[in-house]
Amino acid sequence: MRKLGQLLFVALAAVGVFGFAGKSAVVKAQNADIAVLLPDSQSSARWENDDRKFLSEAFDAAGVTYSIVNAQGDAAQQTTLADQAITNGAKVILLVNLDSGSGAAIIAKAREAGVKVIDYDRLTIQGDGADFYVSFDNEAVGKLQGEGLVKAVEAAGLKNPNVAVLNGSPTDNNATLFANGYNSVIKPKFESKEWTLVDDQSVPDWDNTKAQTIFEQMLTAAGGKIDAAIAANDGLANAVATALQNQGLPYIPVTGQDATVGGIQNILAGRQSMTVYKAIKAEAEAAAALAIALVKGEDTSTMATAAVNNGTKDVPSVLLVPVSVTKDNIAETVIADGFRTWEEICVGDFAQYCPADAMMEMTPEATPAA
Repeated sequence: MRKLGQLLFVALAAVGVFGFAGKSAVVKAQNADIAVLLPDSQSSARWENDDRKFLSEAFDAAGVTYSIVNAQGDAAQQTTLADQAITNGAKVILLVNLDSGSGAAIIAKAREAGVKVIDYDRLTIQGDGADFYVSFDNEAVGKLQGEGLVKAVEAAGLKNPNVAVLNGSPTDNNATLFANGYNSVIKPKFESKEWTLVDDQSVPDWDNTKAQTIFEQMLTAAGGKIDAAIAANDGLANAVATALQNQGLPYIPVTGQDATVGGIQNILAGRQSMTVYKAIKAEAEAAAALAIALVKGEDTSTMATAAVNNGTKDVPSVLLVPVSVTKDNIAETVIADGFRTWEEICVGDFAQYCPADAMMEMTPEATPAA
């Protein structure tokens, strides 16, 4: 059972030193005290655009050596990268597993070599578990998605809507937690016959292309009559929007997650109803703080104020709070936090959907030409 404690995190400051692996290539892990193993570039833009950036900044500020590599969706490659990191003397591995089986194998090898492991964003639910877990309250993320879809359906005035569900990857424990969250909200709607469930499918590897194919098949089976959809992240939400557009159908209420640039653009354009903002900078900094403390032999007993059971043990955890984002609070959330900028959102065809005050705030160089 999860034991949620008070969420506290102290930001780091110091001077930096070491570079990291190229942006999205699979490369050999460098000699470094901290090895970060990212999962892929396709499931979400966050891994390369956000997590790499924020982790690098935190490690540079603390003056520790580090390596950040990406397995590009290949669990065997991620295992090889972990082996290289251990051989090259890593003291801490920060792991975003591709599945719990391969993640557990990496943790077992690391533990045998005396290397600490931090499960980052995704909990490894097989084996003895990592030393720490840093993520968000992922059932709360799903609950926000469920509540967001209910509000969007009500705002659209839909009665007895036909609803489809696109879950995340079946090998990702986070996808299970998200589903637990949104099902707690939408399952009663189906049971009461207020809503009709069209289909409920998981998307292998969070693959957006597969998601589009799955949703197109759902549309065909339903005769095009799908009125709303749960999509477990912004990539899957865009797959839904693309499938509808390709068939000449109107956009429908649909959820998302990660507050990607594309997700925010789709919300402004009316192609997506909401997303969930997970403060990735805070998550990265919390994980970096733990990793740095472990490298330096500092006390970590007060850094993880929660615990999550991975099926074997309670893993000391840092759990951050997610925030629902709709068209109405983009400025007060992701823009105000500096997580996103109007300059990166209000480009091309999407500029027409941006608020007038946002366009006025943009620098002349960044404002799209008329």
